[in-house]
Amino acid sequence: MKKLILIFVCSLLGCFQLVAQKTTKATFPDGSPITSWFTTNKKVSLAQLGKAYVITDFGVKQDSTLVQTALIQKTIDVAAEKGGGVIVIPKGKFMSGALFFKPKTHLYVSEGAVLKGSDNIADYPKMPSRMEGQSLDYFTALVNAYRVDGFTISGKGTIDGNGLHYWEAFWARRKENPNCTNLEVSRPRLVFIWQCNNVQVQDVKLHNSGFWTSHYYQCKNVKVLDVHIYSPYKPVKAPSTDAIDIDVCSNVLIKGCYMSVNDDAIALKGGKGPWADRVPNNGANTNIIIEDCEFGFCHSALTCGSEAIHNRNIIMRNCNVNEATRILWLKMRPDTPQLYEYIALENIKGQAHSLLYVKPWKQFFDLQGRTDVPLSYSDHVSLKNIEVKCDIFYDVAISEYDKLSNFSFENFTVESKNASIDKSVVKGFTLKNVKVNNKMID
Repeated sequence: MKKLILIFVCSLLGCFQLVAQKTTKATFPDGSPITSWFTTNKKVSLAQLGKAYVITDFGVKQDSTLVQTALIQKTIDVAAEKGGGVIVIPKGKFMSGALFFKPKTHLYVSEGAVLKGSDNIADYPKMPSRMEGQSLDYFTALVNAYRVDGFTISGKGTIDGNGLHYWEAFWARRKENPNCTNLEVSRPRLVFIWQCNNVQVQDVKLHNSGFWTSHYYQCKNVKVLDVHIYSPYKPVKAPSTDAIDIDVCSNVLIKGCYMSVNDDAIALKGGKGPWADRVPNNGANTNIIIEDCEFGFCHSALTCGSEAIHNRNIIMRNCNVNEATRILWLKMRPDTPQLYEYIALENIKGQAHSLLYVKPWKQFFDLQGRTDVPLSYSDHVSLKNIEVKCDIFYDVAISEYDKLSNFSFENFTVESKNASIDKSVVKGFTLKNVKVNNKMID
């Protein structure tokens, strides 16, 4: 009997060890460990954020038609002067222009509260900034945080960009000049967070941005949890309202979010131009995990580019995609040196026009006098456990300047109007249990 008990205990210990090994062996696609930071997803509470500074205590009125930037900014400034705290937007609607959060201050948008952006661009002063892979003077966002480590946005209220006026102005300009750039029409972002570490954005609704919805530049350790991001694609399209732009960042977790916008849902940026890899303000995005998210209408659920030079260790898993034009888009920009590597999609369900889209992206092409064309690389890209309906499951056509290598497809159940696949454009392409239209392909 003692021997049986001993065998049973040893078996249990063996099982625990096996589970522990599996837990500790969670890795990024390049084999480096995924740290516990990515699995610790505790929400911040209002009580944790220090003294509460309610904007209505500082003279701000519940009036959605009155721009009250100065009084709301005064609330932030007083909190900063007194050692920090949380700026509370109470229930009601409040309009503002650009707000600047200071070290040790936070933003809390109460349930039933709306922080509404002004639709007058004069309420967003131009300052040194970052847009579309360039460092330049540009209009500030509604919510700005620069070098505010530990910054948080929380609460179940809404930050609304009130973007209709900006969208209409953009489409009017595009009608005048079909080749106009995004920067020709003055539009503010909704949230811009720059050089901030240990950032958490949770629970809020980010709606109707005039331009990009949320932009994180040169940040480390960013968590975006259970955020609802929306801008319409009809009746008036909200142009370039990317849900989340990650720009030269490391360690980013996007979890439990809903994203539906009239552009890319998650776009990985980092710089553009023929010498972009030599510019100090540019750089790589590394260690990005996107999980348990739902994607509504968008041009792509996950996009590398179009202003990106290096993306490494990107995981998108356990996500549902609906109404997306593409699920994974690798924008191969022929005027920019690029390396997209160790990208993994796993457990993806839904429908889209294209599952994988890899083609040269030539809009606004400019070699700026460089005589040789920089090369673009995509390496170690894997898609596993995919169950989707699409028009084209393999939408890949590259140029001589694009180099694709080490792609793998595993466990596909796909319905596609176009089931063709040309593996020859990828050096080292493996397919395992890939079923398209009830037919195994290899």
